[in-house]
Amino acid sequence: MRHGGQILVDALKANGVGRVFSVPGESFLAALDGLYASGIQNVTCRHEGGAAMMAEAHGKLTGRPGVAFVTRGPGATNASAGVHVARQDSTPMILFVGQIARADRDRDAFQEVDYRAMFGPLAKWVAEIDQTERIPEYVSRAFHLAMSGRPGPVVLALPEDMLSARAEVPDLAPPAPPLSAVAAESIKAIAQALAGAERPLVVPGGTLWSQAAADDLARFAAGWGLPVAVPFRRQGHMDNAHPNYVGDLGVGMNPALGQALSQADCVLSLGSRLGDTLTRGYELMDPVRPHARVIHVHPSPDELGHLWRPDPGLVADPRAVVAALAALPAPRRWDDWTAGLRAGYEAWQQPRPTPGAVRMEAVVRWLSDHLPPDAIVTNGAGNYAAFIHRYYRFRRFGTQLAPTSGSMGYGLPAAIAAKLEHPGRSVVCLAGDGCLQMTVNELSTAAQHGAAVIVIVANNGHYGTIRMHQERSYPGRVSGTALANPDFAALARAYGGHGERVERQEDFAEAFARAQAAGTLAVLELALDPEALSTGATLSQTRAAGEAGLRRA
Repeated sequence: MRHGGQILVDALKANGVGRVFSVPGESFLAALDGLYASGIQNVTCRHEGGAAMMAEAHGKLTGRPGVAFVTRGPGATNASAGVHVARQDSTPMILFVGQIARADRDRDAFQEVDYRAMFGPLAKWVAEIDQTERIPEYVSRAFHLAMSGRPGPVVLALPEDMLSARAEVPDLAPPAPPLSAVAAESIKAIAQALAGAERPLVVPGGTLWSQAAADDLARFAAGWGLPVAVPFRRQGHMDNAHPNYVGDLGVGMNPALGQALSQADCVLSLGSRLGDTLTRGYELMDPVRPHARVIHVHPSPDELGHLWRPDPGLVADPRAVVAALAALPAPRRWDDWTAGLRAGYEAWQQPRPTPGAVRMEAVVRWLSDHLPPDAIVTNGAGNYAAFIHRYYRFRRFGTQLAPTSGSMGYGLPAAIAAKLEHPGRSVVCLAGDGCLQMTVNELSTAAQHGAAVIVIVANNGHYGTIRMHQERSYPGRVSGTALANPDFAALARAYGGHGERVERQEDFAEAFARAQAAGTLAVLELALDPEALSTGATLSQTRAAGEAGLRRA
């Protein structure tokens, strides 16, 4: 006889879980007891949103569900931010939420929430376990669903009396890996469809990817002379230094690449959903008036035909498809088309100077030139991230952890999860001053668990992205976007880490070396000029453009 918390933890162990992220609560004490001496690392976080984002980042890195435990009510609502990231980013994740005792349901009990209603639109599956002996069944299904088709988050609620009750029940074996073979006829149909194109574009996306798939994609692109453009924040899907890589489609994309998407007559989507971010709000590709043939490969049958008429469509693991395509001889080549797009990418990579003594474009290019190829770079949301997209060259899969959902505060929790999973690799978080403060309390988590991440804070004193849009639409009418910031370097030192403020570009390299040598968490605060608003325009230029637009209106 085991109590429910022990049954649950044994089920996690059976599924290969070695680390969970949590904020403790009285609603799941039995699960905490089960974790005691289990061999599973319990990473104690400072906020449920941070715990859920760490679990999501773990899922991105490993391809296996990241696991988080949070308490009921406000704990669950806080964690919903990470569930939303997992849903939009197609990341396998399981969130366990404490729940009131079963006998108290529907009495508006302390912190009572209907989790099926709350998480229904966010998760692939939401359930509440009512019987202790069914815990292995629910956990097994959660792992299956989190990884099947389009991966995503699963939420399981744990009534506290169910969890503390005892039962005699056997453990279940973990999910067996699905068969990955793809019919030769399907690969032939894709090849024939591509062969008829004059201006094709290959777009790999989604989370079902690997370094082997990135290598296969490089062989396929080189063997056929095809251009490869990745979706928003999937730049690690192919070596950016490869001559067939032509850039990323997403927020702040190269205008020349956007034009190429609008001119392409065939798009081979390998796991991407080809959504609004990639198509600039469906301006570059319109589902109502499609200008290009879409060859759509996706692991979920629900995605085929969801937005685009697939011709052909194939429900399959994109990793298996790209491996099969790489083995085929090219029916024709598109070297000139690809070379032109690559030249556009190289031109876009040339730094455009921004004002100030410290410049983000120079910092990011230095990092790109000096970090090892397996270094992991994380970020959340903000205009600072556009400098990463434009100037950093990702060389390997799994080195970019960033939310396609555009969630602020993601970078630091993701960096902590990455450093715990890969302690021997360099992990650098880039964050804006507003973005970092969404989850800055997780510096304490990094200190407690020995995650020696390096955080680079782009401090320009405002919510840059919103200020940019504000100046475009309502120039000069600044409301709600100014920030009063702490001394970020001193904050790092308060947590027992290394902290420095960088005020001159020439000082950055040595400051970074000291941060690396510290062997602890480190924060480098970049003193940016508030005029440095984006990669393409200063604050004054953005305001002037907004004023000109108002005059024309």
